Amino acid sequence: MLALVISHLLVAFLLPPVAMRHTRAAYLVAALPPAAALCWALAHAAAVLAGNQPVERVTWSATLGLEFVFRLDTLALVMTLLVSGIGVLVLLYSRWYFETPSGDAKRSAPLLLAFAGAMFGLVLADHLLTLYIFWELTTICSFLLVGQSGVSRESRRASLQALLVTTLGGLVMLLGFIVLGETSGTYRISELAAEPPTGSAAAIATGLILVGAFTKSAQVPFHNWLPAAMVAPTPISAYLHAASMVKAGVFLVGRLTPVLSEVSYLPVVTAVFGLVTMFVGGWRALREYDLKLLLAYGTVSQLGFLMVLAGSGSYTGELALAGMLLAHGAFKATLFLVIGIVDHQTGTRDIRELSGVGRRLPWVATVAVLAAMSMSGVPPMIGFVAKEAAFEAYLGVGPAVAVEAGLVLGSVLTVAYTARLLVGGFASKRDTMPTEVHPPPAGMLLPPAVTALLCLALGVAYPVTDELAATYAERAAGHSGEYHLGLWHGFNLPLVFSLITLLGGLTLAAYNAGLNRLRDRLPSPLDAQRGYERVMGSLERLAVGVTGRVQVGSLPTYLGVILLTVLVVPGSVLLIRVTPIEQLRWWDNVLQLPLALVILIAAAGVLRATRRITAVLLVGVIGYAIGGMFIVGGGPDLALTQFLVETLTLIAFVLVLRRLPARFTDTPSSRRVRLPKVLISLAGGVFVGFAALIFSSARDTPSAVSGEYLEHAEEGTSATNVVNAIIIDFRAFDTVGELSVLAVAATGVASLVLSARSARRRKHARSDWESLSAAGRAPDERGGKGRT
Repeated sequence: MLALVISHLLVAFLLPPVAMRHTRAAYLVAALPPAAALCWALAHAAAVLAGNQPVERVTWSATLGLEFVFRLDTLALVMTLLVSGIGVLVLLYSRWYFETPSGDAKRSAPLLLAFAGAMFGLVLADHLLTLYIFWELTTICSFLLVGQSGVSRESRRASLQALLVTTLGGLVMLLGFIVLGETSGTYRISELAAEPPTGSAAAIATGLILVGAFTKSAQVPFHNWLPAAMVAPTPISAYLHAASMVKAGVFLVGRLTPVLSEVSYLPVVTAVFGLVTMFVGGWRALREYDLKLLLAYGTVSQLGFLMVLAGSGSYTGELALAGMLLAHGAFKATLFLVIGIVDHQTGTRDIRELSGVGRRLPWVATVAVLAAMSMSGVPPMIGFVAKEAAFEAYLGVGPAVAVEAGLVLGSVLTVAYTARLLVGGFASKRDTMPTEVHPPPAGMLLPPAVTALLCLALGVAYPVTDELAATYAERAAGHSGEYHLGLWHGFNLPLVFSLITLLGGLTLAAYNAGLNRLRDRLPSPLDAQRGYERVMGSLERLAVGVTGRVQVGSLPTYLGVILLTVLVVPGSVLLIRVTPIEQLRWWDNVLQLPLALVILIAAAGVLRATRRITAVLLVGVIGYAIGGMFIVGGGPDLALTQFLVETLTLIAFVLVLRRLPARFTDTPSSRRVRLPKVLISLAGGVFVGFAALIFSSARDTPSAVSGEYLEHAEEGTSATNVVNAIIIDFRAFDTVGELSVLAVAATGVASLVLSARSARRRKHARSDWESLSAAGRAPDERGGKGRT
């Protein structure tokens, strides 16, 4: 499994030179790793359904417990069929879509393959940290694919919005993973599912994880990054934002449902957010005129539907989820690819400008109708089979009735915007001239035709789909059920609900024009995009304000900010410490008292000094007194280092002070801020002192490493001072590294000094030349003096 993931990323890394020379061939090469992954998954399908799940574990830091763990279970198999199967078709489609070798075409082939590898690793991950790594890799690939070359301002804004929203959610999700893993003692998802965690930690982790899932799968209020990402080329929208990436959040909830089965609020939260997302997406789709935007909001709506099912935790709900994942991937990919053909062959996606496209492109229209039937839930398509199971999952009383009603209403909106898509994109309109259409190449039509036929095949061959979905549902819910996916369950309530959604959706589509006119006159106080822009604007203003207050060009201000941060963050922890400091002594040697007195007097003298050289000399006295403390404490090596550092520092200060005024600038404003500086300095000193005492008293017994150092210092290095042995022998490479850093820094300083001298010499030479020129005695070209 790891080899397959690496093959995706390795080929993607090597693909750019091929794409630069042979762009179309690059897409064919890029399709090979996903095709290999698909064949591998199909070859293991029978074993997975039988319960024999392939597992691969690669440890990359045993001490820290970090490892890559992959497992092919039923849910991973379903997602692999989508990620790899549709990935192959999209890459083949792109070979025809990018007919000219533009920069976008050359860039998209390796990026699409890298995304396919990251998504493949994500669905196979059986370790929370492994999952997070691939989760963020998909975010980075999405950012690059949406932004493309970055020439367009719209593409830059859309890619940045997608990056910010999904990355923020991913970081919150990572916190949830850490809470879950640390409290449970394992990060393995299969082990967590075997013993689901309980208590407040699991509840907190669930809330944090849901934030990441909601941002990735475009749930309200994080949904608007998905329609904004439609600036990307259509193959990218079809793959990332319909078939694979946006399902990552739904996949995560489905994957962790057995793990979080003891968290009671999970089904409620996913149902509420999912239904709201379903309504908002469907409602917005009914007013869009751009076919891609219409499908984008439809995708948001369908993701809400999937989120409701993913968090249900019931056998029938999880059965419907597996079926709907396959259905959604097939019909959404088909419709996006079809819209790409329409846009590519007509030059527009605006339904107000399209007319008669269905007559001129009958095969394209047929493919679109098949996918639309599945999305609307028309038998015998897989969309109908899965939607029947979803309606069955929430038959009951109490809250289930509200969820059932919400699913029916959301499905009515789905049928309505599907009809709007077909009529607007392919029908002939009386008030619009027939659109000029060029017939597409067969290679461009083949991928959407395959996915459209899958919509039909998965519905007709429902026993195969049911076996795949039922295996997942049994493991997710922890028990089996009597319900099975099928085309006919008799005259029952789910069938009635399906009829209501079809009739209600078609009726709503017929009156949608009048409804849009009414909706345009209504106020819209809530707008996700406007809210995002206001939040970003507020953050920018806050950043400018904070930067203006903090970055003022004042070294004392910078030091004060650092000290305040130290006092607020670790200092607050120090204040709530209840364990007393043990073995506290005022002094170990009587000589420490006069040295301490010298340090205090010198520190007070620095505060009162008015001349710069006096302040520097007093600081040097403090340093030398601290060196004396080291001698008294039995550390002559440290004292020697301290004396050398203090001497060099004094020399550097004296060299600098030659170019500064002799006295400090004393103004009323400086006198006003002197007291806060003194208080911050005193607080910082008190914190450091108490922290040193606490850290020293916390060392009860030496660690194993300390014991090894003490045991082998004299025998292995002939050194009686263990500190010297550590610095010179045991950690010699660290010391060499530090010396190298000092040497590089010294070289840089010397270069700056020499360059400054050379600049001054050139400046003086130029001034002399200008003076001579002004006096009429400019030197001639041979270096001699000119004649007046």
